[in-house]
Amino acid sequence: MRDLPIQGLERAIDSTRDHELALRHAPIIRFDANEPFFPSVVGYTVFRESAPSPSFPRQIQLGEAIDCAIEYAIWWDWDIQHLYELEHIWVYIGKGGQLVAAEASWHGGYHVMLDADNPLPLEGRRLALYSEPGKHAFAREPGDLLQRRAKTIAGCGAHAGRMGVHVTPLFTGIIKGRKPLANRLVHGYLESRRFLPSFDFSIRFDLRHSIILPWRHLYAWIPGRVEQCIDRLRATVAPHQRRVLRIAHRGASAYAQENSLDSFRKAAQLGADLVEIDIRVSADHVPVVTHDSSLKRLYGIEGIVSDYRLDELRVMTAAAGGILSFDEALESCRGLGLGLYLDLKQLTMRAAADMLAAIDTRQYLRNVIFGSFRPDTLADIKAARPDARTSILFSATRLDAVKLAQSIGADYVHPCWENRATQPHRLLTREWIEAARRAELGIVCWHEERPAEIAALMKLGVDAICSDKPELLLAAARSIGGRLHHRGNEATQK
Repeated sequence: MRDLPIQGLERAIDSTRDHELALRHAPIIRFDANEPFFPSVVGYTVFRESAPSPSFPRQIQLGEAIDCAIEYAIWWDWDIQHLYELEHIWVYIGKGGQLVAAEASWHGGYHVMLDADNPLPLEGRRLALYSEPGKHAFAREPGDLLQRRAKTIAGCGAHAGRMGVHVTPLFTGIIKGRKPLANRLVHGYLESRRFLPSFDFSIRFDLRHSIILPWRHLYAWIPGRVEQCIDRLRATVAPHQRRVLRIAHRGASAYAQENSLDSFRKAAQLGADLVEIDIRVSADHVPVVTHDSSLKRLYGIEGIVSDYRLDELRVMTAAAGGILSFDEALESCRGLGLGLYLDLKQLTMRAAADMLAAIDTRQYLRNVIFGSFRPDTLADIKAARPDARTSILFSATRLDAVKLAQSIGADYVHPCWENRATQPHRLLTREWIEAARRAELGIVCWHEERPAEIAALMKLGVDAICSDKPELLLAAARSIGGRLHHRGNEATQK
């Protein structure tokens, strides 16, 4: 998909004086030689007294020596991991009209560009900064970016597109960001644009070459622009070309004990995006990771999981690898870069609160999907965290899945028909899929290890498939053909 033309953007200038000031001090940015995305629109705000920023969660403070400050809110359609991108630079102008201080955004925060040991990085009289490849956070020199080299390479490669549609607090309730199909379209497009950063910052980009206008015009335009990008992808990427989430069922359970650290590590090696894990609760209300209510099948022990405290369960199951707490599983998957698809078998209010707190502490909510056969459990999760993604599981074939999902505000429907039909994909009729799409619901299927059936499900355009062998999901995606592939800095179709 080529860059969209700029349409529907109000360009009226509120103050000629402010506009000329913003142009005069517009910074210069150095980009990686392989960078695929560049700014297109800049919204400025001029401060002549201390005040809150209208576009960033901070206060702009003007000291006695400062005449004014200029905030540049810089728009990209794409960050390599998500749609959209808004980064910031602040410059402070002294009484004599010279640049005396500057700050720039950095992964949700900001940092100063001037300190006792380092003067402002200037090109002539203008600020000159370096942009992190793909991610676009700003630094005063390449060395600051090289310290993040490993994270940057992963973000521009294996993790490209994983964040889908990005919705910051500035646009919460304005941009409809967490819809499954939109996220999947964005994921696939950005995955096709993944690249290896060179850390050769030889591309010089002058912000004066962007459209520069008052912030209020950019703010009004952004929600429509996001929808325009999604609509273009929806119109140009056929269902069978869309990126399918690869979920390792109980980890890569064909190769390691289910719901174990080994199964998570193997899932990551085999190309999974998420691991499906089962949640039950111990006698002391700790969420633990195990499928069965009984300890018999996996551990050879007569007894029920919920009858024992976590410390007792650890001792009882130690010889067979040991039951994991949810917190341990979360930390492992976070370290491996894996999302979580939680099958909530049993959950108390206390355990749910602890589970959500652990996710919040790690800022991992966007990487988790909460699934369950129990509508009441998912309704409680949604009530506690409206931004949480939920998936309603069901096995009945004669069921209005859309109404069921809508009744609890679920984001996905998950038909568990693998034991009901030799070819479960045949139960996903065109009418059934279209009804789910009209309701903006995602479709999850499991668990499937037959390559032909996996391919059939992918061709229908489902959103996610679980498998004990996640490498089969990756192989099927590669074999179907017609997907977007990356060549240089252009996305082309085979």
